[in-house]
Amino acid sequence: MWMTELPPFVPFFIAALMVLISSGWPRNLVLLVTPVLAGLYLWLDVTPGTVLTVPIIEFELVLMRADRLSLLFGYIFHIAAFIAAIFSLHERDTTQAVASQLYVGSALGAVFAGDLITLFIFWELLAISSVFLVWARHTERAIRSGMRYLVIQVSSGMLLLAGALLQYYQTDSLTFDFIGLEGISGWLIFIAFGIKCAFPLLHNWLPDAYPEATPTGTVFLSAFTTKTAVYALARGFPGTELLVYIGAVMTVFPIFYAVIENDLRRVLSYSLINQLGFMVCGIGIGTALALNGTVAHAFSHIIYKALLFMSMGAVLYRAGNIYASDLGGMYKSMPKTAVFCIIGASSISAFPLFSGFVSKSMVLAAMIEEGYDYIWLVLLFASAGVLHHAGIKIPYYAFFAKDAGIRTEEAPLNMLIAMGIAALLCIFIGTQPSYLYALLPWEVEFWPYDTTHVLTQLQLLLFAVLAFVWTNKIGLHPHEIHAVNVDIEWLYRKLLPDAAAYMYGVYKRIGYDFIESAHASLKATARTISRTRPGRFHLAASWPTGSMVLWIAVILGFFLLADALY
Repeated sequence: MWMTELPPFVPFFIAALMVLISSGWPRNLVLLVTPVLAGLYLWLDVTPGTVLTVPIIEFELVLMRADRLSLLFGYIFHIAAFIAAIFSLHERDTTQAVASQLYVGSALGAVFAGDLITLFIFWELLAISSVFLVWARHTERAIRSGMRYLVIQVSSGMLLLAGALLQYYQTDSLTFDFIGLEGISGWLIFIAFGIKCAFPLLHNWLPDAYPEATPTGTVFLSAFTTKTAVYALARGFPGTELLVYIGAVMTVFPIFYAVIENDLRRVLSYSLINQLGFMVCGIGIGTALALNGTVAHAFSHIIYKALLFMSMGAVLYRAGNIYASDLGGMYKSMPKTAVFCIIGASSISAFPLFSGFVSKSMVLAAMIEEGYDYIWLVLLFASAGVLHHAGIKIPYYAFFAKDAGIRTEEAPLNMLIAMGIAALLCIFIGTQPSYLYALLPWEVEFWPYDTTHVLTQLQLLLFAVLAFVWTNKIGLHPHEIHAVNVDIEWLYRKLLPDAAAYMYGVYKRIGYDFIESAHASLKATARTISRTRPGRFHLAASWPTGSMVLWIAVILGFFLLADALY
């Protein structure tokens, strides 16, 4: 069919233009129809092995390179775009509508890019389009965090471009396949991917920006940027053992921030980093089982994380705040949203019969198979932490902890429909994992519902629940209060600016003292000279300007006459 020559990003870029010039129900129709038609095209017409290239100067850019890995990410991106579009139907903000379509299209362009230059182009478009979803909230905090977000994301693109150019210089190829860490180019690209994947010490843009976005913007943001980075790592660095240890750290450190955080959308942001850690570990292991687990977990994570962000977005939309200390008892006003939130919490906690269980267990099984026993224990601890801060804390403090006296309406119908679709998918994938396994890039010889996996996970979840109840009962659990938690961003938001201001003050003070000292020395020297005999000589006196001009003219005339004579 003719559409097989159409790169997957094109329908969303066209939709962005149509959304820009339309309003009301035509705009909503475009937002809903685009992911459906584009998704059907991808499912029915694009097959593994499809390639579309465009020659530019001496390069041949691969705008579409389809295989089972890129296609699976393409499928879930269309599903996420459709769910997020339904959730955003109540919005009348043209900026958000246009930015969301460009954002989805950029993610698809990056996933299907077959060369590093094409990847770089969409990598930067991904950053530029997504920042408007943060700025769309129009608060000072959103503007400032959006600027920091943009600087970091664009920096990632610059590193990617530098790595791509070095790669071309070294290998005379720009193909985007396995890269590895053999040279400087590989490290530059690795760090570029790591920034977008929220590696430790490079992560703070995520909990800084995502909670400041609009309720609908955060749903889009949760689905695309970091998963595009996971895809890029799976494509370029599978089997890189360093990723196992990076991923293990990613699973653990966000737990402590999430436990003490009061902003529930920031809790989910830290939880997102935790879940990315499981995927990064799977990429680092690099076996077929591990990579299948990574891709499956990315697939299911997009859905259940979007569900959790939608439920908290609905609470923010109705209650006007999202702080755990100020909420409670919302189940009385928003019972359907509470049920959907619990389903999302069960999925992220990897309860059997929910989507997180059938994907996370693949990564854990691969970890044991490859002999990473201690890392496996770290991931078990991280799994318990997930239940604590995302599985229990989110629904408990938002809906049940106490009655804060907030009485609102239930979430708008479009929000409920979007959450309902995501909740059904979480249950369907959890109860019928074979459908997801059939789409995975490598052959699957794994079944999660055996006695060992189920009992291990249930025991882990039971002890995590008991730990939460016990720490609350004896008062050890951190209280939910309004506070600023210090993260790595303290270095560039506090320490470095303060150090720069101090150094400037020192420089200014030293420079001022030096100038004053030099000026005083010159004045003293001038006074000393004026008192000496040469100082009283006539030629040393101040002459009128006219006299100086006259004598200069006389001297010049003398030299001209001498030159003419000799």
